[in-house]
Amino acid sequence: MRNLYDRFKGLRWKGNIYVALLQRLLIAMLLFSLCRIAFYLFNASYFPDVTWRGFSRILIGGLRFDFTAVLYINALTIVLSIIPLNLRFRTGYQQILKFIFFLFNGVALAMNVSDMVYYPFTLRRTTADIFQQFQNETNLGSLFFRFLADYWYAVAFWVVLLVLMIWLYKRTRVEGPMLKDRWLYYVCGLLSMPLIIYLFIGGARGGFAHSTRPITLSNAGEYVKHPQEISLVLNTPFAVFRTLGKTKIKKLQYFGDTNELERVYSPVHHSNDTTGFRADNVVVIILESFSKEFIGTFNQDKKNYSGYTPYLDSLIQHSLSFDYSLANGRKSIDGLPSVLASIPSLGVPYVLTPFAGNSINSLGSALKAKGYHTSFFHGAPNGSMGFKAFMNLAGFEHYYGMDEYERDVENASDDFDGMWGVWDDKFFDYYVDQLNSFPQPFLSALFSVSSHHPFKVPVEYEDKFKGGEQPILKCIEYTDYALRNFFKKASTMPWYENTLFVITADHCSSNIVFDESHTTWGLFSVPVIFFKPDNSLAGRRPHLAQQIDIMPSVLGYLHYDKSYVGFGRDIFREATSPFAFNYRDTYNLYVDDYLLVFDGKEVVSLFNFMSDKMLTRDIKAEEPERVKRMEIQIKAIIQQYNNRMIENRLLP
Repeated sequence: MRNLYDRFKGLRWKGNIYVALLQRLLIAMLLFSLCRIAFYLFNASYFPDVTWRGFSRILIGGLRFDFTAVLYINALTIVLSIIPLNLRFRTGYQQILKFIFFLFNGVALAMNVSDMVYYPFTLRRTTADIFQQFQNETNLGSLFFRFLADYWYAVAFWVVLLVLMIWLYKRTRVEGPMLKDRWLYYVCGLLSMPLIIYLFIGGARGGFAHSTRPITLSNAGEYVKHPQEISLVLNTPFAVFRTLGKTKIKKLQYFGDTNELERVYSPVHHSNDTTGFRADNVVVIILESFSKEFIGTFNQDKKNYSGYTPYLDSLIQHSLSFDYSLANGRKSIDGLPSVLASIPSLGVPYVLTPFAGNSINSLGSALKAKGYHTSFFHGAPNGSMGFKAFMNLAGFEHYYGMDEYERDVENASDDFDGMWGVWDDKFFDYYVDQLNSFPQPFLSALFSVSSHHPFKVPVEYEDKFKGGEQPILKCIEYTDYALRNFFKKASTMPWYENTLFVITADHCSSNIVFDESHTTWGLFSVPVIFFKPDNSLAGRRPHLAQQIDIMPSVLGYLHYDKSYVGFGRDIFREATSPFAFNYRDTYNLYVDDYLLVFDGKEVVSLFNFMSDKMLTRDIKAEEPERVKRMEIQIKAIIQQYNNRMIENRLLP
């Protein structure tokens, strides 16, 4: 033991290269926080509702995004500091590290400072599309010097930050190597590298949980009350890093005449309903990976196939459903905005775009204004998938995740599936109890978790369900069973009869049963079901519906009397012909029996997807008039979506 102590006794905090590295990263963090404070002071008039308490929350939340940005910016500094070579301690090497630190962090600070004065022109943090915006400018040099002259005070502030950075950096010292035993020195150095890399990856992602997606711009919504305040939480380097390669949304001019564009397609819904608002409760259930092909009712043409959802099949007999209903994306983060805010995904998930902080309307914001209690339930760890942040921006006041479940339920840890969250049957039961405690009217949405890789069910149910050739099928049966228990218990509650239920999926499963589910339309085929306990909605419509129809249809059913923006249609009241659209490397428009494939410039193909389910026969040449009409329609949809997103016009 004494010998081991002697080997390590040379270690000390002062001069330790790892401590110095940490100090240098903290210097960058401090400077980023100072930039955030200055950003607010420069633009305080744009944030009139920010209180001291609110700004404190913004500052604390901003540290999460600063840490990610600082790690990216200083990745080279970190690597060069942790390589276990004596070279690290030489003066020349440390001078190179100092130059790299000053260069990269100086540029990052310049980006933050520039946005202080650029923000009033864009009302959002600068993102990677800035490179596209100025790529064709031939006078960037003169613009740059004009900027320096006009905003000299911003330049002065940047210089102050640089001086402070240099002064603080000089107070970090590196001495060594402190371990004189060379064998021990190299072993400890090598062992420290994977630990530091692990910490780097977790910090850059914004968390270490397997269910945590890398944080992006929309996660800033968790720390604000109003969408425009997201810019205070973020920093500019983070906004640029997170949008690199994701800025496919460009302003378009397929239609030069705005009136013609609005005539062809407009996402603005104007209500002329004079019936009077009906304050029914609304419950939206979003089932993870519930492809339509798993449901027997929708596949009666398949020989000897009964599906894997006996309860949902029985419920559909008393519900409004559609022969062809489609998702507007392929990911969970596509599904939530589509279902609850009628915002589709066209190439990039909305929450990953630079425009995720736009002001939007949603079921949450619309019904909260009508006095509804609003809530969202997701049995995963809080913050998973960025849902909490988006729901906050979408006007859902109350969020229930694993944290709330553990707070409210005894022995809650026993109900964790070990991977994604709380088992569906446990969380659905919890959901009913919470709904019963809410004041009416209420709007609530639940997102299930169990029908997901690695496709497990609770031990007590392993022998209960038959499963099938795809591993997800036993999970589908299990979640269907959880849904049965949910409705059985809900039907005994006083609010049940006065509730509109909507059931859909976030997206299709990658586990595919039928060949047709590999096609463009099959990969998006999900259920869209409206159920009212009095059977007033029972029926099957032979035409199209899509996820983004849910919000307009719910508002239409309730006789909502305000204007709003939603990219879908009200299936109950609007006279517009049913249509659907989605994106999978190409834009796909569905009208009547037809699927038009459009690449953004020209029509690629046209299919009758209802009769030609495998899409083997391109009939573009045979239907020139239909091609022309559908091309005009998809161009109008894309232009409305892109331009309104860029111009922050997602409110009427």
